[in-house]
Amino acid sequence: MRGKRDYYEVLGVSKSASETELKAAYRKLALQHHPDRNPGDQSAEEKFKEAAEAYEVLRDPQKRQLYDHYGHQGLEGSGFSGFGGFEDIFSSFGDIFEDFFGFRSRRGGRGNAQRGADLRYDLNVSFMDAAFGVETTIDIEKHVTCAECDGQGVAPGTQTETCPQCQGAGQVGRSQGFFTIRTTCPQCRGAGRFIPHPCSHCGGNGQMLTHKTVAVKIPAGVDSNSRLRLSGEGQAGQMGGPPGDLYVFIHVQPHDFFKREENHVYCQIPISFTQAILGDTVEVPTLNGTKPLEIPKGTQYGDVFRFRGEGIPSLRTGRPGDQIIQVTIKTPTRLNKKQEALLKEFARLEQGKIGKRIKDIFKSAASKAML
Repeated sequence: MRGKRDYYEVLGVSKSASETELKAAYRKLALQHHPDRNPGDQSAEEKFKEAAEAYEVLRDPQKRQLYDHYGHQGLEGSGFSGFGGFEDIFSSFGDIFEDFFGFRSRRGGRGNAQRGADLRYDLNVSFMDAAFGVETTIDIEKHVTCAECDGQGVAPGTQTETCPQCQGAGQVGRSQGFFTIRTTCPQCRGAGRFIPHPCSHCGGNGQMLTHKTVAVKIPAGVDSNSRLRLSGEGQAGQMGGPPGDLYVFIHVQPHDFFKREENHVYCQIPISFTQAILGDTVEVPTLNGTKPLEIPKGTQYGDVFRFRGEGIPSLRTGRPGDQIIQVTIKTPTRLNKKQEALLKEFARLEQGKIGKRIKDIFKSAASKAML
């Protein structure tokens, strides 16, 4: 620790400086000497590290008291040895850098943390499962944080080192006439660090591809194009960043009998022409079983009936829609002699009525034409 400058002198503050004054002084120096603003400047990097070390000591009441009484040697006896590199600085002051600059450093510690990518899964659901809801499982393939290196990509007992090609700047310069063109360092890809001893389990990636079974709870009332979000079930984050989310897109399969419009279900039931004429009670399938439907006398083809509350529950309110039933009349194609004779007699009796109705229709139309 010998040869170090006085920490108060480094920050340019008095020994009675408050925490606010210390922070303001460090902010000024950090802005001035930040490596991203001085790429390749070794002197600026050293001043940046020096200011960070001074601020680390003086912002801590215990370290500051020890330093005030015994100087650098007192800190040396306490085990404090400063920062190992940029990663340690950015890790310790991640929140502070965000306050200072409005962004997190792209290098080292939390500044390099990146949220994992989101995943998509398309799930086919039966009509009835969509109506009532269901719990199921899906199998997905995704990257998870390597448990061996905790996502750092380094072998146990080792650590990353400053990139020798860009000296931690993340960029390299190439002179072209009077100009210097800076590009991303090809060795560290802009990270400013490299891994000399990569983790044997993940090969230095910090992540491993795995298959996972995920439980999915499908609520009652979902429809096609509904989207479920499973928080944290996406790809693993990088450098300690949070994982992404898993989005499950629902595709409801059509039903042979029911059709859906919003929260109502529609169906058609066939009845015989005698049921339509004389009336009857028929059993109609619903989502919850069968239910009797009264067919009144004189029911016509296409007449509509309604079962209230027998539809699909709303995702918002849970209140179910209705079941809409449309009647179709099935005409018999094969009659025995007795049935045919009875129908002929019925037709003879109806013939006069039909003829009269036709005459009335023409008479009414002619009257309206004369007006």
